[in-house]
Amino acid sequence: MTERVVKLGVLGCGNVGAALVQLVEARADEIAGRTGVRLEVARVAVRSLTRKRPIHLAEDVLTRDAAEVVVDPSIDVVVEVIGGIEPARELILAALGAGKPVVTANKELLANHGAELYEAAAAAEVDLLFEASVAGGIPILRPLRESLVGEEIRRIMGIVNGTTNYILTKMSEEGTSYAEALAEAQQLGYAERDPTADVEGFDAGAKAAILASLAFGAKVVAGDVYHEGISSITATDIAFADRLGYVVKLLAIAELVPVPGGPEEVAVRVHPAMVPRSHPLAGVRDSFNAVFVEGAAVGDLMFYGRGAGGDPTGSAVLGDVVDAAVNLEKKTHATLLALTRRPIRPIDELQSSYYVNLDVVDRPGVLRAVAEVFERHGVSIRSLEQEGAGADARLIFITHQAREADVQSTLSDLSELDVIHHITSVLRVVGDDADGAT
Repeated sequence: MTERVVKLGVLGCGNVGAALVQLVEARADEIAGRTGVRLEVARVAVRSLTRKRPIHLAEDVLTRDAAEVVVDPSIDVVVEVIGGIEPARELILAALGAGKPVVTANKELLANHGAELYEAAAAAEVDLLFEASVAGGIPILRPLRESLVGEEIRRIMGIVNGTTNYILTKMSEEGTSYAEALAEAQQLGYAERDPTADVEGFDAGAKAAILASLAFGAKVVAGDVYHEGISSITATDIAFADRLGYVVKLLAIAELVPVPGGPEEVAVRVHPAMVPRSHPLAGVRDSFNAVFVEGAAVGDLMFYGRGAGGDPTGSAVLGDVVDAAVNLEKKTHATLLALTRRPIRPIDELQSSYYVNLDVVDRPGVLRAVAEVFERHGVSIRSLEQEGAGADARLIFITHQAREADVQSTLSDLSELDVIHHITSVLRVVGDDADGAT
């Protein structure tokens, strides 16, 4: 088989970029033997030429001029792993404009400017591939773009942030506090020094926007995604969930919501939730990710694996690079489906079941007063537990399906009752027959 050398210009050489370079070197012969294409890392753009790296690169490979790399006529495929919006957006558009396929792992950019980039790639008739932007090494975006393109996907629900899953696993299995689990995640390199993007749900929200866009052919951006994080989750919440048969997970959920007499709406959200122990997502531990896809014909599918780290993410990038290189040799490119504008269902109109934990005064009539508030707002109680006495009296409710706005009104009125000391916690319950998912 005659080999063609495809030269790569890599923008960024952090954990993912370095892992990609190592994988290309290790797998070049095997890839060439199977595809007829030999990959070569020709240029690597970095911020600092003197920084120590886990890989050795020749002096003529390293450069600080990323803009020069994307227009270099000797570069065949551009790989963007620097992250952020700018200059990544400008560099990718320049590469596409120069007729070069682009592989990126940039979830933040795709979640905010995906439609613009897809249109630029389509106009240039070259690949824009981004498997590594969601769930690290798990192949989920290509199945949505290709294998499931004819499927009527109704819902996607998943754990797409390894940092928060690690923290919640430590809290659930070892009784670790949130602060201790976060500190351990930072020591292991799972969490950044500033963990806000992970623990407050922004990272998962960007991934949810990308998943929704591909699954439903809709223009969904990060700002369309409702998000709550896990920073307020306590050991008490974890313990009560366990006692009731649930596990607490940070979930990304995207679904189509029927609207009588109108077009279906897209609902996209990220929040902690109580998941039944019997649900497949409940067993996803540590920094692993999993995405659960519900289709009308195919039924339920789950994609599972390592969702973070240089090697898994680098592997996903390499898979896209091989595809782009082979397509370049064949003078073809992958198809990016057109995105349409769909209405976004606001969180207030969604329905779910809820777990509500109240610290209350220990005296007769408290339960009746609380139940009247639920009834006044049309929120039906599925189960109730009473616990403790005196200053430690507690009422624990799980509701039937209820509209978010009605639950929030209920909580607002409950907070005004003199018999309630504190609304300790509120969590949505998903994945069983209590879950409305609409």
